[in-house]
Amino acid sequence: MEGNFNEKVVVIKRTAKMRAGGRTFRMSAWVVVGDGEGRVGIGHGKAAEVPDAIAKALRKARKDVKKVVVLNGTLPHPVYVKFGAIKLLMKPAAPGTGIIASQPVRAVLEAAGYKNVLTKVLGKSTNPVNLLKATMRGLMMLKDPNYVMSHRFPKSEETGAEEKPEVKEEASNEEAQDNS
Repeated sequence: MEGNFNEKVVVIKRTAKMRAGGRTFRMSAWVVVGDGEGRVGIGHGKAAEVPDAIAKALRKARKDVKKVVVLNGTLPHPVYVKFGAIKLLMKPAAPGTGIIASQPVRAVLEAAGYKNVLTKVLGKSTNPVNLLKATMRGLMMLKDPNYVMSHRFPKSEETGAEEKPEVKEEASNEEAQDNS
């Protein structure tokens, strides 16, 4: 996907491996990319040096860009996500509130283009990698209200009026007993 993406490095970790000559270090990086208009992706890269790890992570994040629903700069509805030990609550907020979130969650929300969101991490873990994944999972759970309404109450082609679903009336318990 082509586009002008904002990039943010969220996590950089160093890992060590024991070899015959001593320790060898490898770097791991997690990044978030987004265009600020409803497209966001996360990526993970590993390499011997930090710049190489970040470059790999950016490549993977650009491949993994997903479209999310942004409604007036906030979420269309509250969402609760469970991911591993993470429990994340995200709620829409009034204009002027800003993004109230931890650093990994804030990075994803800002990259996606949200301006006013309230979040709270309720689980026992605050692992930044799992927070990134939980936030992406929560954003993918959001539904566009216009899409939901158009499928819940489709418009008639002839009249343009909304069709109400037909409700089958079942015989009440009294009528059922009278018939037996």
